[in-house]
Amino acid sequence: MALSDLLYPDNPKRKQELIHLHQELLDCMSANFHATNELAGVLNEHLGCTITPIKMRESSTVKENCEIIIQVMNAIQHQVQKIDSDMKEKLEPVLYQKLYDIKEPELEKIAIAQRVFSIIFGEATSTAAMVAIKLLGSDHLTLTVSKLVSLLAQIGASVLGGVSITIIGLGLEMILHAILGAVERSQLLTAVRSYEKHLAEFKAASEKYQHAIHEVTSLVRQQVQ
Repeated sequence: MALSDLLYPDNPKRKQELIHLHQELLDCMSANFHATNELAGVLNEHLGCTITPIKMRESSTVKENCEIIIQVMNAIQHQVQKIDSDMKEKLEPVLYQKLYDIKEPELEKIAIAQRVFSIIFGEATSTAAMVAIKLLGSDHLTLTVSKLVSLLAQIGASVLGGVSITIIGLGLEMILHAILGAVERSQLLTAVRSYEKHLAEFKAASEKYQHAIHEVTSLVRQQVQ
């Protein structure tokens, strides 16, 4: 038994907690990568965007993978802002306001958006207009993207950020060394609590983000069937 485990009897339990929390973090990040690619695919196919699909890099750290997904989330936010700018530029103020009026029928909003896209692209499908309206009218998606970007930046800047995502499957002590680095074994509780705090916020924001994206992608699938 390690000396630190004799001095701190709860350490073996905390070590297992730390490994479990790290795996949960990676699973959550993987789901976010998948959801982000789904939304990027919809934007590319129906709105003529050119957002490159992403994947988790197993040879990279948590921080580096956070930066990968943040970059694409920022690109998605930029595209939504561009759609809004195009609508504002091409539409009369009254019609532009209708796009954000919750009392306005959805079909009327889609028809307005389709006219604008027809001017910009020469032609436009109702699916493209529907995607645009869903993105513009979804404060839920906008807020969850902003929240998740903020949390990803925090995780990347924390002690978790320097951890490689490939450590699962290594020996116990090697995993702990990778996670803790220079952190003393006596600080395992602090490390566990840090993981728990970040993970709880990250999981909650991720679930909302994935749900918001599913609302958009499921509507598109229904539309094209």
